[in-house]
Amino acid sequence: MSAQTPAIIPARPQPSDLAAASKPRRRSTASRRNRAAIWFLAPACLMTAVYVLYPIFYTIYLSFFNWDGMMKPEFIGFANYIEMLHAPTFHVALKNNLTWLLLFLLAPPAGLIAALYLNQKVRGIRLIKALFFAPFVLSGVVVGLIFSWFYDPTFGLLTLLLGHGVPVLGDPRYVTFGIIFAALWPQTAYCMILFLTGLTSINVDQVEAARMEGAKGWSMLRYVILPQLRSTTFMAFVVTIIGALRSFDLISVMSSGGPFESSTVLAYYTYDQAIKYYRQGYSAAIAVTLFAIMLIYIVYQLRRLLRDER
Repeated sequence: MSAQTPAIIPARPQPSDLAAASKPRRRSTASRRNRAAIWFLAPACLMTAVYVLYPIFYTIYLSFFNWDGMMKPEFIGFANYIEMLHAPTFHVALKNNLTWLLLFLLAPPAGLIAALYLNQKVRGIRLIKALFFAPFVLSGVVVGLIFSWFYDPTFGLLTLLLGHGVPVLGDPRYVTFGIIFAALWPQTAYCMILFLTGLTSINVDQVEAARMEGAKGWSMLRYVILPQLRSTTFMAFVVTIIGALRSFDLISVMSSGGPFESSTVLAYYTYDQAIKYYRQGYSAAIAVTLFAIMLIYIVYQLRRLLRDER
């Protein structure tokens, strides 16, 4: 009688063996994901480098040259910046930019008030929202033409309201304020849209809890609503300030920097020197100065926001 051969039972893989086998798979998967991410990001990075970074560095480079756009550039060092600092028009433009900056800060609070009013569920609120939203979809040229007709001292609506003509766009004392008032119309609508979007993410439980504690009105807004709108408020102020510093279209349409360059700003002064007088290097120096002003403010606000988040 032959002996029965015992069955051979395969050994079970140990956990260490499984982990060692899965490591190459995880590495391969991570490598594929990284390559896919790089390919997806490559077009955006390329466009940013070509259309954002290269113009910035080339403008800084060009600001040290005297160039009319056709002949060979001539290196002159800081001569463009020195001339700019001694130009009366530059000081007028800088002063007007500061005026734009201060008055444009009215747009975020006005947009917040409009957003709080429109954030209600009442009959006909959609129509009212559309009316408030309308200025945002209008181009700067259209807004400039509308307010040019509004300020016209012969047949404008302002003349009909006051009973006599006031040359708002023809008087150096009023022209900057008139243009800023026109620019506040679409800017307020833009801030309103930002705050309406922010109000949709408000924590309803916190609001209800605050109401149960007796909070309402200003206390509700200050201690419950506004803290939750911190990032939206930051974005509204940053966009508003950048818009004030780079204001151009309304000035070009409504006054062309006049009368007597009294309403010019740094952005329009840059265009004026480059297009009308073919001073590309001097125009680049003005643009670099404007960029530095905006960059200082943006960096300051970003650091402040990050510090508050921590």
